[in-house]
Amino acid sequence: MVQIIRTVLILLIPVLLPYGVGWLYVLVMASSTVAQFFDPALASALPDVASDNELAAANAFLSASQTGAMSLGFSVAGLLTARFPIAWAFYINALAFLLSGLAVWLVQLPPLHVEDHTTVAAVVQNLRAGAKFLCDSPALRSLCMVTVLMAILFGFHNALLLPFAKRTLGATEFEYGLIEGLSTVGFVLGGLWLARVGDRLREGQWLVISFMSLGLITVTYSQLTSVTLAITLGMFLAFANVPSFIARRLLIQRHTTREVRGRVTSVFFVIRDGMFVVGMSAAGLADVYDIRGLYLVEGLLLAGLGMLVLLLPGLGQPAAEWKRAIRLLQGIAEAPGLGLGRSATLADLERLASRLPVLATLRMPERQRLIADLRYVEAEPGTVLVRQHEISDAAYFILAGQAVAGRVEDGQERVLGVLQAGDFFGEIAALTGVPRTANVVADAPTLLLKVPASTLRQMTANPTLNRLFLSKMTERMIRTKMLDMPRAAGLDQELMHDLRTPGPMPLRDYPETLLGKKVDFLDSERIASQQRSAR
Repeated sequence: MVQIIRTVLILLIPVLLPYGVGWLYVLVMASSTVAQFFDPALASALPDVASDNELAAANAFLSASQTGAMSLGFSVAGLLTARFPIAWAFYINALAFLLSGLAVWLVQLPPLHVEDHTTVAAVVQNLRAGAKFLCDSPALRSLCMVTVLMAILFGFHNALLLPFAKRTLGATEFEYGLIEGLSTVGFVLGGLWLARVGDRLREGQWLVISFMSLGLITVTYSQLTSVTLAITLGMFLAFANVPSFIARRLLIQRHTTREVRGRVTSVFFVIRDGMFVVGMSAAGLADVYDIRGLYLVEGLLLAGLGMLVLLLPGLGQPAAEWKRAIRLLQGIAEAPGLGLGRSATLADLERLASRLPVLATLRMPERQRLIADLRYVEAEPGTVLVRQHEISDAAYFILAGQAVAGRVEDGQERVLGVLQAGDFFGEIAALTGVPRTANVVADAPTLLLKVPASTLRQMTANPTLNRLFLSKMTERMIRTKMLDMPRAAGLDQELMHDLRTPGPMPLRDYPETLLGKKVDFLDSERIASQQRSAR
Protein backbone atom coordinates (compact mmCIF):
# COMPACT_ATOMS: atom_id res chain seq x y z
CA MET A 1 0.00 0.00 0.00
CA VAL A 2 2.79 2.44 0.92
CA GLN A 3 4.58 1.90 -2.39
CA ILE A 4 1.37 2.50 -4.35
CA ILE A 5 0.79 5.78 -2.48
CA ARG A 6 4.37 6.83 -3.21
CA THR A 7 3.83 5.98 -6.88
CA VAL A 8 0.90 8.41 -7.02
CA LEU A 9 2.79 11.13 -5.14
CA ILE A 10 5.82 10.92 -7.45
CA LEU A 11 3.59 11.03 -10.54
CA LEU A 12 1.97 14.21 -9.22
CA ILE A 13 5.29 16.09 -9.02
CA PRO A 14 5.68 16.83 -12.79
CA VAL A 15 1.92 17.42 -13.01
CA LEU A 16 1.65 20.00 -10.22
CA LEU A 17 5.12 21.59 -10.40
CA PRO A 18 4.10 24.02 -13.21
CA TYR A 19 1.52 25.49 -10.79
CA GLY A 20 4.16 26.48 -8.25
CA VAL A 21 7.34 25.17 -6.62
CA GLY A 22 5.43 24.90 -3.32
CA TRP A 23 3.81 21.71 -4.60
CA LEU A 24 7.28 20.13 -4.79
CA TYR A 25 7.83 20.66 -1.06
CA VAL A 26 4.37 19.35 -0.19
CA LEU A 27 4.68 16.19 -2.29
CA VAL A 28 8.24 15.41 -1.21
CA MET A 29 7.25 15.85 2.44
CA ALA A 30 4.21 13.60 1.95
CA SER A 31 6.34 10.95 0.23
CA SER A 32 8.91 11.05 3.04
CA THR A 33 6.15 10.77 5.64
CA VAL A 34 4.64 7.71 3.96
CA ALA A 35 8.12 6.14 3.71
CA GLN A 36 8.27 6.04 7.52
CA PHE A 37 5.65 3.28 7.40
CA PHE A 38 7.52 1.25 4.80
CA ASP A 39 10.95 0.94 6.42
CA PRO A 40 9.78 -0.47 9.80
CA ALA A 41 7.34 -2.77 8.00
CA LEU A 42 10.11 -4.10 5.75
CA ALA A 43 12.45 -4.75 8.68
CA SER A 44 9.62 -6.37 10.67
CA ALA A 45 8.52 -8.69 7.84
CA LEU A 46 11.97 -10.12 7.17
CA PRO A 47 11.87 -12.72 10.00
CA ASP A 48 8.67 -14.10 8.44
CA VAL A 49 10.42 -14.98 5.17
CA ALA A 50 13.86 -15.94 6.52
CA SER A 51 14.70 -18.48 9.20
CA ASP A 52 16.72 -17.45 12.26
CA ASN A 53 19.85 -18.98 10.75
CA GLU A 54 19.32 -17.02 7.51
CA LEU A 55 18.37 -13.72 9.13
CA ALA A 56 21.86 -12.18 9.30
CA ALA A 57 22.55 -12.92 5.63
CA ALA A 58 19.08 -11.73 4.60
CA ASN A 59 19.54 -8.37 6.36
CA ALA A 60 23.03 -7.97 4.92
CA PHE A 61 21.92 -8.70 1.34
CA LEU A 62 18.93 -6.38 1.75
CA SER A 63 21.04 -3.47 3.02
CA ALA A 64 23.59 -3.99 0.24
CA SER A 65 20.89 -4.07 -2.43
CA GLN A 66 19.16 -0.97 -1.04
CA THR A 67 22.37 1.06 -0.92
CA GLY A 68 23.52 -0.19 -4.31
CA ALA A 69 20.17 0.59 -5.89
CA MET A 70 20.23 4.08 -4.37
CA SER A 71 23.66 4.78 -5.88
CA LEU A 72 22.50 3.43 -9.23
CA GLY A 73 19.39 5.60 -9.01
CA PHE A 74 21.48 8.76 -8.61
CA SER A 75 23.48 7.88 -11.71
CA VAL A 76 20.43 7.01 -13.82
CA ALA A 77 18.67 10.21 -12.75
CA GLY A 78 21.68 12.24 -13.88
CA LEU A 79 21.76 10.55 -17.29
CA LEU A 80 18.00 10.96 -17.79
CA THR A 81 17.93 14.65 -16.93
CA ALA A 82 20.91 15.26 -19.24
CA ARG A 83 19.23 13.66 -22.29
CA PHE A 84 15.46 13.91 -21.68
CA PRO A 85 12.94 16.27 -20.05
CA ILE A 86 13.19 16.08 -16.25
CA ALA A 87 9.62 14.80 -16.03
CA TRP A 88 10.81 11.45 -17.42
CA ALA A 89 12.95 10.93 -14.32
CA PHE A 90 9.83 11.19 -12.15
CA TYR A 91 7.84 8.85 -14.40
CA ILE A 92 10.53 6.17 -14.23
CA ASN A 93 10.85 6.70 -10.47
CA ALA A 94 7.10 6.20 -10.08
CA LEU A 95 7.31 3.02 -12.18
CA ALA A 96 10.04 1.71 -9.87
CA PHE A 97 7.80 2.27 -6.83
CA LEU A 98 4.92 0.53 -8.61
CA LEU A 99 7.07 -2.52 -9.41
CA SER A 100 8.31 -2.54 -5.81
CA GLY A 101 4.74 -2.55 -4.55
CA LEU A 102 3.83 -5.46 -6.85
CA ALA A 103 6.88 -7.41 -5.65
CA VAL A 104 5.86 -6.86 -2.01
CA TRP A 105 2.29 -7.94 -2.83
CA LEU A 106 3.62 -11.26 -4.18
CA VAL A 107 5.39 -12.04 -0.89
CA GLN A 108 3.30 -14.47 1.17
CA LEU A 109 3.31 -13.55 4.86
CA PRO A 110 1.41 -15.28 7.67
CA PRO A 111 -1.74 -13.30 8.56
CA LEU A 112 -1.52 -11.13 11.66
CA HIS A 113 -4.60 -11.28 13.88
CA VAL A 114 -5.83 -7.82 14.87
CA GLU A 115 -8.45 -7.59 17.60
CA ASP A 116 -8.94 -3.81 17.82
CA HIS A 117 -10.29 -1.38 15.24
CA THR A 118 -7.91 1.35 14.09
CA THR A 119 -8.80 4.25 16.37
CA VAL A 120 -6.74 6.90 18.12
CA ALA A 121 -7.18 5.04 21.42
CA ALA A 122 -6.06 1.76 19.82
CA VAL A 123 -2.98 3.42 18.29
CA VAL A 124 -2.01 4.94 21.64
CA GLN A 125 -2.55 1.60 23.36
CA ASN A 126 -0.40 -0.16 20.75
CA LEU A 127 2.38 2.38 21.16
CA ARG A 128 2.29 1.94 24.92
CA ALA A 129 2.42 -1.85 24.48
CA GLY A 130 5.43 -1.51 22.18
CA ALA A 131 7.20 0.81 24.62
CA LYS A 132 6.47 -1.57 27.51
CA PHE A 133 7.79 -4.51 25.54
CA LEU A 134 10.98 -2.57 24.84
CA CYS A 135 11.41 -1.63 28.50
CA ASP A 136 10.83 -5.22 29.64
CA SER A 137 13.64 -6.61 27.44
CA PRO A 138 17.21 -6.10 28.74
CA ALA A 139 18.66 -6.42 25.22
CA LEU A 140 16.26 -3.85 23.75
CA ARG A 141 16.79 -1.44 26.64
CA SER A 142 20.53 -1.66 26.09
CA LEU A 143 20.11 -1.23 22.34
CA CYS A 144 17.98 1.87 22.94
CA MET A 145 20.81 3.47 24.90
CA VAL A 146 23.32 2.51 22.21
CA THR A 147 21.05 3.89 19.46
CA VAL A 148 20.74 7.27 21.18
CA LEU A 149 24.52 7.71 21.53
CA MET A 150 25.30 6.26 18.11
CA ALA A 151 22.79 8.46 16.25
CA ILE A 152 24.13 11.62 17.91
CA LEU A 153 27.71 10.74 16.91
CA PHE A 154 26.73 9.76 13.36
CA GLY A 155 24.73 12.96 12.87
CA PHE A 156 27.65 14.96 14.23
CA HIS A 157 30.06 13.21 11.84
CA ASN A 158 27.90 13.70 8.74
CA ALA A 159 27.34 17.39 9.43
CA LEU A 160 31.08 17.98 9.90
CA LEU A 161 32.06 16.19 6.69
CA LEU A 162 31.44 19.11 4.31
CA PRO A 163 33.33 21.78 6.31
CA PHE A 164 36.14 19.28 6.99
CA ALA A 165 36.51 18.48 3.28
CA LYS A 166 36.27 22.09 2.11
CA ARG A 167 38.00 24.07 4.86
CA THR A 168 40.52 21.58 6.25
CA LEU A 169 41.40 19.43 3.23
CA GLY A 170 40.72 22.04 0.55
CA ALA A 171 38.61 19.59 -1.48
CA THR A 172 36.65 20.67 -4.56
CA GLU A 173 32.94 20.02 -5.00
CA PHE A 174 33.80 17.06 -7.23
CA GLU A 175 36.18 15.59 -4.65
CA TYR A 176 33.60 16.04 -1.90
CA GLY A 177 31.11 14.21 -4.12
CA LEU A 178 33.59 11.33 -4.42
CA ILE A 179 33.96 11.17 -0.63
CA GLU A 180 30.17 10.89 -0.28
CA GLY A 181 29.53 8.74 -3.34
CA LEU A 182 32.24 6.13 -2.91
CA SER A 183 31.24 5.58 0.71
CA THR A 184 28.18 3.78 -0.67
CA VAL A 185 30.56 1.36 -2.42
CA GLY A 186 32.11 0.58 0.96
CA PHE A 187 28.66 -0.01 2.45
CA VAL A 188 27.66 -2.39 -0.36
CA LEU A 189 30.92 -4.34 -0.03
CA GLY A 190 30.43 -4.50 3.73
CA GLY A 191 26.90 -5.87 3.26
CA LEU A 192 28.08 -8.57 0.87
CA TRP A 193 30.91 -9.54 3.22
CA LEU A 194 28.65 -9.70 6.27
CA ALA A 195 26.20 -11.90 4.36
CA ARG A 196 28.93 -14.56 4.38
CA VAL A 197 30.26 -14.16 7.94
CA GLY A 198 27.36 -12.58 9.84
CA ASP A 199 26.38 -15.76 11.70
CA ARG A 200 29.88 -16.31 13.11
CA LEU A 201 29.40 -13.74 15.87
CA ARG A 202 26.45 -12.51 17.90
CA GLU A 203 24.89 -9.06 17.56
CA GLY A 204 26.65 -7.55 20.58
CA GLN A 205 30.04 -8.70 19.34
CA TRP A 206 29.43 -7.17 15.91
CA LEU A 207 28.44 -3.89 17.63
CA VAL A 208 31.72 -3.86 19.55
CA ILE A 209 33.79 -4.60 16.44
CA SER A 210 31.92 -1.99 14.41
CA PHE A 211 32.14 0.85 16.94
CA MET A 212 35.77 0.16 17.82
CA SER A 213 36.67 0.09 14.11
CA LEU A 214 34.72 3.28 13.44
CA GLY A 215 36.45 4.96 16.37
CA LEU A 216 39.93 3.98 15.16
CA ILE A 217 39.21 5.06 11.57
CA THR A 218 37.67 8.37 12.70
CA VAL A 219 40.70 9.17 14.87
CA THR A 220 42.91 8.51 11.83
CA TYR A 221 40.53 10.54 9.65
CA SER A 222 40.94 13.56 11.92
CA GLN A 223 44.67 13.73 11.10
CA LEU A 224 44.40 13.47 7.29
CA THR A 225 45.87 16.04 4.95
CA SER A 226 45.18 14.23 1.65
CA VAL A 227 41.84 14.22 -0.17
CA THR A 228 42.71 10.87 -1.77
CA LEU A 229 43.20 9.30 1.65
CA ALA A 230 39.95 10.87 2.81
CA ILE A 231 38.10 9.22 -0.08
CA THR A 232 39.70 5.85 0.75
CA LEU A 233 39.04 6.09 4.49
CA GLY A 234 35.47 7.17 3.75
CA MET A 235 34.94 3.80 2.07
CA PHE A 236 36.42 2.00 5.09
CA LEU A 237 34.17 4.01 7.42
CA ALA A 238 31.09 2.89 5.51
CA PHE A 239 32.36 -0.70 5.46
CA ALA A 240 32.89 -0.65 9.24
CA ASN A 241 29.41 0.80 9.79
CA VAL A 242 27.66 -2.21 8.22
CA PRO A 243 28.07 -4.62 11.20
CA SER A 244 26.44 -2.15 13.59
CA PHE A 245 23.59 -1.48 11.14
CA ILE A 246 22.85 -5.19 10.67
CA ALA A 247 23.35 -6.03 14.36
CA ARG A 248 20.80 -3.42 15.44
CA ARG A 249 18.20 -4.85 13.09
CA LEU A 250 18.90 -8.41 14.21
CA LEU A 251 18.56 -7.51 17.88
CA ILE A 252 15.12 -6.03 17.28
CA GLN A 253 13.98 -8.89 15.06
CA ARG A 254 15.19 -11.63 17.41
CA HIS A 255 13.92 -10.08 20.63
CA THR A 256 10.37 -9.19 19.55
CA THR A 257 7.26 -11.10 18.60
CA ARG A 258 5.39 -10.51 15.32
CA GLU A 259 2.63 -8.59 17.11
CA VAL A 260 4.91 -5.87 18.49
CA ARG A 261 7.87 -6.00 16.11
CA GLY A 262 6.59 -3.18 13.91
CA ARG A 263 5.85 -0.96 16.89
CA VAL A 264 9.23 -1.56 18.50
CA THR A 265 11.02 -1.03 15.18
CA SER A 266 9.18 2.27 14.72
CA VAL A 267 10.28 3.42 18.17
CA PHE A 268 13.90 2.81 17.22
CA PHE A 269 13.48 4.61 13.89
CA VAL A 270 12.08 7.64 15.69
CA ILE A 271 14.90 7.58 18.26
CA ARG A 272 17.54 7.21 15.55
CA ASP A 273 16.22 10.03 13.37
CA GLY A 274 15.58 12.37 16.30
CA MET A 275 19.02 11.89 17.81
CA PHE A 276 20.61 12.21 14.35
CA VAL A 277 19.19 15.74 14.14
CA VAL A 278 20.55 16.49 17.63
CA GLY A 279 24.01 15.39 16.47
CA MET A 280 23.79 17.54 13.34
CA SER A 281 22.90 20.59 15.41
CA ALA A 282 25.96 19.98 17.60
CA ALA A 283 28.13 20.38 14.49
CA GLY A 284 27.88 24.13 15.06
CA LEU A 285 30.79 23.62 17.42
CA ALA A 286 32.96 23.68 14.28
CA ASP A 287 32.58 27.48 14.31
CA VAL A 288 34.26 27.58 17.72
CA TYR A 289 36.63 24.61 17.82
CA ASP A 290 39.05 23.03 15.35
CA ILE A 291 37.34 20.41 13.18
CA ARG A 292 40.24 18.00 13.52
CA GLY A 293 39.89 18.12 17.28
CA LEU A 294 36.13 17.52 17.03
CA TYR A 295 36.66 14.47 14.81
CA LEU A 296 39.30 13.21 17.23
CA VAL A 297 36.85 13.47 20.14
CA GLU A 298 34.15 11.76 18.09
CA GLY A 299 36.49 8.86 17.29
CA LEU A 300 37.35 8.40 20.95
CA LEU A 301 33.66 8.47 21.89
CA LEU A 302 32.84 5.84 19.25
CA ALA A 303 35.56 3.58 20.64
CA GLY A 304 34.17 4.21 24.12
CA LEU A 305 30.71 3.25 22.88
CA GLY A 306 32.14 -0.06 21.70
CA MET A 307 33.53 -0.69 25.19
CA LEU A 308 30.18 0.27 26.72
CA VAL A 309 28.43 -2.40 24.67
CA LEU A 310 30.58 -5.02 26.42
CA LEU A 311 29.06 -3.96 29.76
CA LEU A 312 25.41 -3.58 28.77
CA PRO A 313 23.05 -6.48 29.63
CA GLY A 314 21.64 -8.54 26.80
CA LEU A 315 24.30 -7.63 24.23
CA GLY A 316 27.21 -9.85 25.20
CA GLN A 317 26.02 -13.36 24.32
CA PRO A 318 28.79 -15.10 22.33
CA ALA A 319 27.94 -16.75 19.03
CA ALA A 320 29.06 -20.15 20.35
CA GLU A 321 26.59 -19.85 23.24
CA TRP A 322 23.73 -19.00 20.88
CA LYS A 323 24.56 -21.88 18.51
CA ARG A 324 24.79 -24.28 21.46
CA ALA A 325 21.38 -23.09 22.64
CA ILE A 326 19.89 -23.83 19.21
CA ARG A 327 21.44 -27.31 19.21
CA LEU A 328 20.09 -28.04 22.69
CA LEU A 329 16.57 -26.99 21.70
CA GLN A 330 16.70 -28.97 18.47
CA GLY A 331 17.69 -32.12 20.34
CA ILE A 332 14.82 -32.05 22.83
CA ALA A 333 13.00 -35.05 21.33
CA GLU A 334 15.84 -37.43 22.30
CA ALA A 335 16.97 -35.64 25.46
CA PRO A 336 16.33 -37.09 28.96
CA GLY A 337 13.89 -35.50 31.39
CA LEU A 338 14.20 -34.52 35.05
CA GLY A 339 14.39 -37.05 37.87
CA LEU A 340 12.35 -36.95 41.07
CA GLY A 341 15.10 -35.47 43.22
CA ARG A 342 14.82 -35.29 47.01
CA SER A 343 12.90 -33.31 49.57
CA ALA A 344 14.15 -29.77 49.90
CA THR A 345 15.68 -28.45 53.10
CA LEU A 346 15.69 -25.06 54.73
CA ALA A 347 19.32 -24.69 53.60
CA ASP A 348 18.17 -25.11 49.97
CA LEU A 349 15.64 -22.32 50.40
CA GLU A 350 18.26 -20.13 52.06
CA ARG A 351 20.55 -20.79 49.10
CA LEU A 352 17.82 -19.64 46.72
CA ALA A 353 17.22 -16.53 48.85
CA SER A 354 20.88 -15.60 48.37
CA ARG A 355 20.25 -15.63 44.59
CA LEU A 356 16.71 -14.17 44.76
CA PRO A 357 16.84 -11.53 47.52
CA VAL A 358 13.08 -10.96 47.37
CA LEU A 359 12.68 -14.26 49.26
CA ALA A 360 14.38 -12.62 52.23
CA THR A 361 11.05 -10.86 52.89
CA LEU A 362 9.55 -14.22 53.93
CA ARG A 363 9.50 -14.82 57.68
CA MET A 364 10.97 -18.00 59.13
CA PRO A 365 7.58 -19.68 59.80
CA GLU A 366 6.60 -18.98 56.17
CA ARG A 367 9.83 -20.53 54.91
CA GLN A 368 9.34 -23.63 57.03
CA ARG A 369 5.81 -24.09 55.67
CA LEU A 370 7.02 -23.69 52.09
CA ILE A 371 9.78 -26.31 52.17
CA ALA A 372 7.32 -29.08 53.12
CA ASP A 373 6.32 -29.54 49.47
CA LEU A 374 9.49 -28.41 47.65
CA ARG A 375 11.78 -30.82 45.78
CA TYR A 376 15.50 -30.42 45.19
CA VAL A 377 16.40 -31.66 41.69
CA GLU A 378 19.74 -31.97 39.89
CA ALA A 379 20.03 -31.83 36.08
CA GLU A 380 22.97 -32.64 33.81
CA PRO A 381 23.65 -30.54 30.68
CA GLY A 382 21.15 -31.42 27.95
CA THR A 383 18.40 -32.45 30.38
CA VAL A 384 14.93 -31.20 29.42
CA LEU A 385 13.53 -29.29 32.38
CA VAL A 386 10.12 -28.56 30.83
CA ARG A 387 8.67 -29.34 27.40
CA GLN A 388 6.51 -27.04 25.33
CA HIS A 389 2.81 -28.10 25.27
CA GLU A 390 3.06 -30.51 28.23
CA ILE A 391 0.67 -30.15 31.17
CA SER A 392 2.16 -29.57 34.62
CA ASP A 393 1.31 -27.90 37.91
CA ALA A 394 4.86 -27.08 39.04
CA ALA A 395 7.28 -24.19 38.62
CA TYR A 396 11.07 -24.26 39.00
CA PHE A 397 13.61 -21.95 40.63
CA ILE A 398 17.28 -22.19 39.62
CA LEU A 399 19.71 -22.51 42.54
CA ALA A 400 22.83 -22.87 40.39
CA GLY A 401 23.75 -23.48 36.78
CA GLN A 402 22.23 -22.26 33.56
CA ALA A 403 19.32 -23.18 31.28
CA VAL A 404 18.12 -22.15 27.84
CA ALA A 405 14.48 -21.30 27.13
CA GLY A 406 13.04 -21.51 23.63
CA ARG A 407 9.95 -22.42 21.67
CA VAL A 408 9.03 -23.73 18.26
CA GLU A 409 7.38 -21.09 16.05
CA ASP A 410 6.47 -21.82 12.42
CA GLY A 411 8.71 -24.90 12.48
CA GLN A 412 11.78 -22.92 13.64
CA GLU A 413 13.49 -23.01 17.02
CA ARG A 414 13.49 -19.57 18.64
CA VAL A 415 15.72 -18.84 21.63
CA LEU A 416 13.77 -16.81 24.21
CA GLY A 417 16.57 -16.33 26.68
CA VAL A 418 19.17 -17.75 29.02
CA LEU A 419 18.13 -18.45 32.62
CA GLN A 420 20.66 -18.08 35.44
CA ALA A 421 20.73 -18.78 39.16
CA GLY A 422 17.85 -16.91 40.82
CA ASP A 423 15.60 -17.09 37.75
CA PHE A 424 12.36 -19.09 37.70
CA PHE A 425 10.17 -20.59 34.98
CA GLY A 426 7.03 -22.69 34.54
CA GLU A 427 4.84 -20.38 36.60
CA ILE A 428 2.33 -19.78 33.77
CA ALA A 429 1.46 -23.46 33.39
CA ALA A 430 1.52 -24.03 37.16
CA LEU A 431 -0.85 -21.19 37.99
CA THR A 432 -3.17 -21.29 34.98
CA GLY A 433 -3.37 -24.94 33.98
CA VAL A 434 -2.55 -24.17 30.34
CA PRO A 435 0.13 -26.24 28.53
CA ARG A 436 3.76 -25.23 28.84
CA THR A 437 4.52 -22.23 26.64
CA ALA A 438 8.21 -23.02 26.02
CA ASN A 439 10.97 -25.61 26.22
CA VAL A 440 13.69 -25.23 28.86
CA VAL A 441 16.92 -27.26 28.67
CA ALA A 442 19.85 -27.34 31.09
CA ASP A 443 22.94 -25.78 29.47
CA ALA A 444 25.24 -26.69 32.38
CA PRO A 445 25.02 -28.76 35.57
CA THR A 446 21.94 -27.18 37.10
CA LEU A 447 20.34 -27.33 40.57
CA LEU A 448 16.63 -26.57 40.89
CA LEU A 449 13.85 -26.23 43.42
CA LYS A 450 10.56 -27.70 42.15
CA VAL A 451 7.59 -25.73 43.51
CA PRO A 452 4.03 -27.09 43.16
CA ALA A 453 1.24 -24.70 42.20
CA SER A 454 -0.35 -24.77 45.68
CA THR A 455 2.94 -23.64 47.26
CA LEU A 456 3.44 -21.03 44.55
CA ARG A 457 0.06 -19.53 45.46
CA GLN A 458 1.11 -19.38 49.10
CA MET A 459 4.21 -17.44 48.08
CA THR A 460 2.06 -14.81 46.34
CA ALA A 461 0.58 -13.86 49.71
CA ASN A 462 3.77 -11.82 49.99
CA PRO A 463 3.11 -8.52 48.09
CA THR A 464 6.69 -8.28 46.77
CA LEU A 465 6.62 -11.82 45.39
CA ASN A 466 3.12 -11.20 44.03
CA ARG A 467 4.37 -8.24 41.99
CA LEU A 468 7.40 -10.20 40.78
CA PHE A 469 5.32 -13.15 39.56
CA LEU A 470 2.71 -10.93 37.94
CA SER A 471 5.35 -8.88 36.11
CA LYS A 472 7.19 -11.97 34.86
CA MET A 473 3.97 -13.71 33.79
CA THR A 474 2.84 -10.67 31.83
CA GLU A 475 6.22 -10.30 30.10
CA ARG A 476 6.33 -13.98 29.14
CA MET A 477 2.72 -14.04 27.96
CA ILE A 478 3.52 -11.12 25.65
CA ARG A 479 6.69 -12.81 24.36
CA THR A 480 4.85 -16.09 23.71
CA LYS A 481 1.83 -14.28 22.18
CA MET A 482 -0.65 -15.58 24.81
CA LEU A 483 -2.09 -12.12 25.41
CA ASP A 484 -2.71 -11.56 21.70
CA MET A 485 -3.85 -14.93 20.34
CA PRO A 486 -7.57 -15.37 19.60
CA ARG A 487 -9.38 -16.27 22.82
CA ALA A 488 -5.96 -16.88 24.44
CA ALA A 489 -6.37 -20.64 24.42
CA GLY A 490 -9.74 -20.38 26.12
CA LEU A 491 -8.62 -18.27 29.04
CA ASP A 492 -10.87 -15.66 30.58
CA GLN A 493 -10.66 -12.52 28.44
CA GLU A 494 -11.24 -10.11 31.32
CA LEU A 495 -8.20 -11.63 32.97
CA MET A 496 -6.20 -11.17 29.76
CA HIS A 497 -7.09 -7.49 29.81
CA ASP A 498 -6.04 -7.25 33.45
CA LEU A 499 -2.71 -8.88 32.70
CA ARG A 500 -2.10 -6.34 29.94
CA THR A 501 -2.69 -3.54 32.48
CA PRO A 502 -1.96 -5.08 35.90
CA GLY A 503 -4.37 -4.02 38.62
CA PRO A 504 -4.49 -4.56 42.35
CA MET A 505 -5.91 -8.12 42.29
CA PRO A 506 -3.45 -10.51 43.95
CA LEU A 507 -1.94 -13.11 41.65
CA ARG A 508 -2.92 -15.99 43.92
CA ASP A 509 -6.56 -15.33 42.94
CA TYR A 510 -5.84 -15.63 39.20
CA PRO A 511 -5.95 -19.43 38.90
CA GLU A 512 -9.64 -19.57 39.81
CA THR A 513 -10.36 -16.80 37.35
CA LEU A 514 -8.29 -18.48 34.63
CA LEU A 515 -10.17 -21.71 35.11
CA GLY A 516 -13.57 -20.13 34.63
CA LYS A 517 -14.56 -17.88 37.53
CA LYS A 518 -15.91 -14.58 36.20
CA VAL A 519 -14.62 -11.45 37.93
CA ASP A 520 -15.70 -7.90 37.32
CA PHE A 521 -12.33 -6.20 36.81
CA LEU A 522 -14.01 -2.83 36.67
CA ASP A 523 -14.66 -3.40 40.37
CA SER A 524 -11.28 -4.92 41.13
CA GLU A 525 -10.40 -2.14 43.58
CA ARG A 526 -13.42 -3.04 45.71
CA ILE A 527 -12.50 -6.74 45.58
CA ALA A 528 -8.93 -6.01 46.56
CA SER A 529 -10.13 -3.87 49.46
CA GLN A 530 -12.37 -6.67 50.71
CA GLN A 531 -9.50 -9.14 50.51
CA ARG A 532 -7.20 -6.84 52.46
CA SER A 533 -9.88 -6.45 55.14
CA ALA A 534 -10.36 -10.23 55.31
CA ARG A 535 -6.66 -10.71 55.89
